[in-house]
Amino acid sequence: MAAIEDQFWWFQALRRNMLGWLPPPAAAPLRLLDAGAGTGGWLKFLATHRPDIAAVGLEFDGQAAVQGQARCGRPFVRGTVNGLPFAPGSFDLITSSDVLCHAGVEEARALAEFHAALKPGGRLILSLPAYDWLLSEHDRAVHNSRRYTEPRLRQRLTAAGFRPVRSSYWNSLLFPLMVLRRKLWPSQGSDVSALPPLVDAGFSLLTGWETAWLRSGGHLPFGGSILIEAVKDA
Repeated sequence: MAAIEDQFWWFQALRRNMLGWLPPPAAAPLRLLDAGAGTGGWLKFLATHRPDIAAVGLEFDGQAAVQGQARCGRPFVRGTVNGLPFAPGSFDLITSSDVLCHAGVEEARALAEFHAALKPGGRLILSLPAYDWLLSEHDRAVHNSRRYTEPRLRQRLTAAGFRPVRSSYWNSLLFPLMVLRRKLWPSQGSDVSALPPLVDAGFSLLTGWETAWLRSGGHLPFGGSILIEAVKDA
């Protein structure tokens, strides 16, 4: 991830989409937790595009945490979403990408931890893989044990005390290629690997159109991933 995530089309699309759903700058710096921050790509992106946000990374893997902090210059805390090492009401925002689906994560417990760590009115933004029937060698390689549908994810968030405010699938235009790849020509590990520059640029262009549509308030009815925002009312 550290080697390619700053250029790889999928990570760039994810970050553009999440950036578009962040609230505007406030009078006081917003405190954000990236839960499952990996090697720091999203926090590095935020440092450039939203320097007004005071961001902290949480990462279970010690090597990734050290590397992530060095890359993005933001503080990292080693820990698990199953038991966040933060006081209640510590954050205005929590973002988390492809973490709730992980085999080592207790879904209901992690959502309860997110709810507790947010201030009243705080917002949770998640991106997660879509459709159980798409579980593949890629998922096994990255230790994913579940994928989601939009209604199921909304139900899980509501049960945890959140109020979902908007959601959409994404990676829709490339979804047919994804299905063919996963079902007819499955890889022997993760699909995350460098692509020829022209292919990567083409995929970035297509997902860029999706980002513009989502930022305008549009909704995509299917795709390889789901983006959802929910608020803690109390």
